[in-house]
Formats: sequence, C-alpha cells, structure tokens
Amino acid sequence: MAGFKHLLIVKFKADCPVDDILNGMEKLVSEIDAVKSFEWGQDIESEEMLRQGFTHAFLMSFHSKEDYTAFVGHPSHVEFSATFSGAIDKIVLLDFPCVFAKASA
Repeated sequence: MAGFKHLLIVKFKADCPVDDILNGMEKLVSEIDAVKSFEWGQDIESEEMLRQGFTHAFLMSFHSKEDYTAFVGHPSHVEFSATFSGAIDKIVLLDFPCVFAKASA
C-alpha cells in the first residue's frame, strides 16, 4: 500500500460562497499535520451529461489509514465539516488505500 486517499466530488449549492469554502479547506488542511497533500480543482472540460452536475474535486493524501482517521476526528475537521456539508448540493465521497500502477516522476 502506498498511502490512503480521501476523494470528494461535489456540486455546491447555487447560493454557496464557493471561494469561502475553498479558503476554509486550504486553511483546514494546512493546520492538520496528518494531511500529507491536498489538491483540488474545478471542472472546466467535461460535458454536462458526463459531469452530472458535479463541479469540484478535492483529493487529500495520507501516509496511512490511521492518519486519515486522525484527520476525520480532529476538532478543526469536525467543525469545518458542518460548514462544508451545508454548502453541498450533491457529493460523492471515496476513501481508499492507494495502489500505484505508475508512480509520478
């Protein structure tokens, strides 16, 4: 196993202050040492039929499932989750151990 990943694919509510949520996510992961890396992006290429309304993806990497568990239970994550959940219209969430088929250079 090469770590543990936490992937969220979301559609924000129409009236959601997306920039505030993104800033909050970046602040959250910078405060919690268990997060090895954090990436996010907004879809700009997919056709709506394929996107199914989802607009943003967030990917967090952890050294281990135990680090992920520590992140989930961290008081800052618990607090931010309420704000994040309130801004979401639709979500897909996957938590999984990593298997590298081709490592980055």
